[in-house]
Amino acid sequence: MQNDPDDLVGERYEVSVGPVAHGGHCVARTAPDADGRTRVLFVRHALPGERVIAEVTEGGAGSRFLRADAVRVVEASRDRVAAPCPFAGPGRCGGCDWQHATPGAQRRLKAEVIAEQLRRLAGLTPEEAGWDGSVAPHPADKLPAGEVPGWRTRIQYTVDASGRVGLRRHRSHEVEPIDRCLIAAPGVRELGVEARSWPGTASVEAVAATGSHDRQVVVTPLPGGRLPLVELDRPVSVLRVDDQGGVHRAHGRPFVRERAAGRTWRVSAGGFWQVHPAAADTLVSEVLHGLEPKPQETAIDLYCGAGLFAGALAERVRAVLGVESSRRAVADARHNLRELDNVRVEEGKVERVLPRTGITGADLVVLDPPRAGAGREVVRQVTALGPRRVAYVACDPAALARDLAFFAEHEYRSVSLRAFDFFPMTHHVECVAILERAARGR
Repeated sequence: MQNDPDDLVGERYEVSVGPVAHGGHCVARTAPDADGRTRVLFVRHALPGERVIAEVTEGGAGSRFLRADAVRVVEASRDRVAAPCPFAGPGRCGGCDWQHATPGAQRRLKAEVIAEQLRRLAGLTPEEAGWDGSVAPHPADKLPAGEVPGWRTRIQYTVDASGRVGLRRHRSHEVEPIDRCLIAAPGVRELGVEARSWPGTASVEAVAATGSHDRQVVVTPLPGGRLPLVELDRPVSVLRVDDQGGVHRAHGRPFVRERAAGRTWRVSAGGFWQVHPAAADTLVSEVLHGLEPKPQETAIDLYCGAGLFAGALAERVRAVLGVESSRRAVADARHNLRELDNVRVEEGKVERVLPRTGITGADLVVLDPPRAGAGREVVRQVTALGPRRVAYVACDPAALARDLAFFAEHEYRSVSLRAFDFFPMTHHVECVAILERAARGR
């Protein structure tokens, strides 16, 4: 008889909490059972060094590990605080992982995760990766104790059966209704999305652009449903997502205007843009500082999105090629960079586009891949171009570490790595690694 994969859900164990792990939880191990067997738990809402009562949320007798929530704290860490958000906690909103930790503790936990991923997946110490072991907060997030930075300029709300907006619970399709998201940027909050009813709607995305007054909501009706009447507290553009995923303008502009790196950027609905208002400028500055571009050099911007890094590089080098798979993002990038005659943007998957360009070399390469990372084949193609330096912008430390190992196979190593806390209260962290070809004989 096969074990139920979730037959231990609801079981409770008193455990001592061990180190933080990638994904917003900590590792713990149960006491030995009658057969001498212990079980590994990945526990949310806990902190290293605590003793907690952990309730299993996923897993059974045959599972390699169990997922659990700390439902009661027996011995608390000095880094523990009362979660400021009333919707945070076991079984509730899954958006924030570290509401119960001080800001300094959150950054230490993120640094520990980066170090562990570097060691485990890339075989590197922080020093070998050129990292000082810290995660830098942005000055905009240095608030008085107990205040939460409202940084998230894009929020995807889910709508429950009664028409109330909310956010999904951790690893669940269930909706946690909310009346205010504390990490929402002021421009998102002022729309009043959370105060409205959204009957017949599956989801609502709210966007507040940085550097302009553009506000946008993207509404996805339930299958076969119609766009509800949208009346919000501020002027806003409204777009509708159809049953096939197409986006249609209902009112206002089909894009928002973002401001960064001294330029205005058109970003269409569904296009990628950094969600922290300070992230785009900070990352451009970090990439340019690390690459040290020279006027006669050529550069390639992979996963270029709306063209942010390509545009910054184009003012400093001879020629730039951008590559992006999203058709809407390519249209945005070409529009945003239309006045720069030394830039061209190609549409398609990076691993397919690079070979067909006929380019055999480049001095500089920027990669800003999706969360899964660039992967072995893209790294092989990049290193075959023989760039002087590579800037790798990563939103996932595990993917970054895996790709650094692939770069090492081609004798490229990280000479500088910096980490930034653009995602307070969550486990997410942004990194910028600068790579160079290793000197012979190292």
